[in-house]
Amino acid sequence: MLYWLFKRILLGPLLRVTFRPWVRGLERVPQTGAAILASNHMSFSDSFFLPLVVSRRITFLAKSDYFTGRGLKGRLTAGFFRGVGQVPIDRTGGRASDAALRTGLRVLRRGDLLGIYPEGTRSPDGRLYRGKTGIARMALEAGVPVIPVAMIGTNEVQPPGKVIPKVGRVGVVIGKPLDFSRYEGMANDRFVLRSITDEIMYELMRLSQQEYVDVYAATMKERIAAEKRARSGVVHVVGESVDVDGPALRGSVAGPGRERDDGPAAAAG
Repeated sequence: MLYWLFKRILLGPLLRVTFRPWVRGLERVPQTGAAILASNHMSFSDSFFLPLVVSRRITFLAKSDYFTGRGLKGRLTAGFFRGVGQVPIDRTGGRASDAALRTGLRVLRRGDLLGIYPEGTRSPDGRLYRGKTGIARMALEAGVPVIPVAMIGTNEVQPPGKVIPKVGRVGVVIGKPLDFSRYEGMANDRFVLRSITDEIMYELMRLSQQEYVDVYAATMKERIAAEKRARSGVVHVVGESVDVDGPALRGSVAGPGRERDDGPAAAAG
């Protein structure tokens, strides 16, 4: 109920008039039946504009932080995200990934549309980053097609870190559904999962015309943060901050962690 209230009355009309979103390939979204909408992720506003142009309800997997705030503000934030069609998941990996998989499968087995950001987090610089394999496992487990979706211009309207968007036009390009039924029964084969995920990311690169970087976006964010610390004269040494000129530089300097696939929990933006 809240989803349609936001889309048709409270938020949707304002977004349409202000940002005049355009869409190509809308006919590729099925009128009935389950499917995964796999989108690039450049802005917080991606989760608003994609549902705006698709007539069916889309449920997104969202990080649990949006739903756990305290006080009146926390309750309002949680209510808003539930209202716009998002469900909370824990992105810490391990058992949390299995829980996220089950949450996504419940949505798909109802015959609904599920929105996922394979990069796992927003792009820090507008480029397209390596996909997490959780989306592939979910597609195989549910036996549903994956529809690639490219968000265009959302990072210009609302760049990362900006709360209030600026007026501009955004677009949505929807690609042909990808059928992975040839891999049926292979959901536990990590090489198959990587192959499927790479195929999805290739389509997103083609549709969005973004530069592709074969590194996880989360890893790149860690590198950017480390560079900022270095420029400010501080590095992290075995879990503690020290001055660049200090003697602790003789110790081990911790860089970005080893990249890994964290399952479907990592696919929430």
